[in-house]
Amino acid sequence: MFYRAMYENILIPYDGSDGAAEVLHHTSEIAHLADATIHVLYVADTTRDSVTVVEGQTVDALEQHGEDVVDEAAKTLDTLGVSYDTDVVQGNPAPTIVDYAERYDQDLVVMATHGREGASRYLIGSVSEKVVRLSSVPVLTARMQPDETLEFPYEKILIPTDGSPAATHASEHVVELAASLDATIHVLSVVDDSVLGPDVRSTISGKESEQAATDAVETVVSEAETHGVTNTIRHIEHGAPAEVILDCIEANDIHAVGMGTTGRRGTDRILLGSVAEKTVRAAPVPVITVGRGK
Repeated sequence: MFYRAMYENILIPYDGSDGAAEVLHHTSEIAHLADATIHVLYVADTTRDSVTVVEGQTVDALEQHGEDVVDEAAKTLDTLGVSYDTDVVQGNPAPTIVDYAERYDQDLVVMATHGREGASRYLIGSVSEKVVRLSSVPVLTARMQPDETLEFPYEKILIPTDGSPAATHASEHVVELAASLDATIHVLSVVDDSVLGPDVRSTISGKESEQAATDAVETVVSEAETHGVTNTIRHIEHGAPAEVILDCIEANDIHAVGMGTTGRRGTDRILLGSVAEKTVRAAPVPVITVGRGK
């Protein structure tokens, strides 16, 4: 079964917040089906002044707090009956999580975000966003809000694609996941009319964009067929890509989104426009982002 081979080791950076606790339960559902081991990680943030003196001894209060947090997670996982281990390390959270996932050959990183719509969206540069940007390991983020849907197994998976190498690389991973779950794949490509002007050249460009979108969708559908996925639905839409993705999630009762990034070390962007970034912030379902490796 593809699924067991895909996710043998799942890393969940854990801070004990409400959202993280819900994501821990969701991760356990994935681990059960994949027969995976969950690795619960707390990063004591050394960029903060957490050193205190207790009875004359220097104690890192955050590290001690981390031990308490992972102990609580362990109790939960005991009741859920999944294989797990825990670890507390010191460091700058985002790069530490990324390095840990790579060093210990994790297959998936699962994180809660605290995305909000509009001006009160979750903080730019949050740990989750930085991990999505930097990680060569696929990252599943769940935006913990009242409208969040955490259903598993995923029966309907949306794959947005623009035909780029990053999107194509990501679609291979997500198609494999969908095949293992016998899920329906919705493939979406968006023609962004806002980049076109009202002249003859833009009309030609518009036709080329429509064809490029169609080609991008067909590439993913062909990939799905090679994995034995027969339930595929094509979507060619016009509009602002991130908005169209959100509309497609709602209109089709999507359970998860899988898409590419081309985040690179040393840069401060998630590419695929900023579509991946916006989707991670705003989607009311889990989003699996797949980078192109180191």
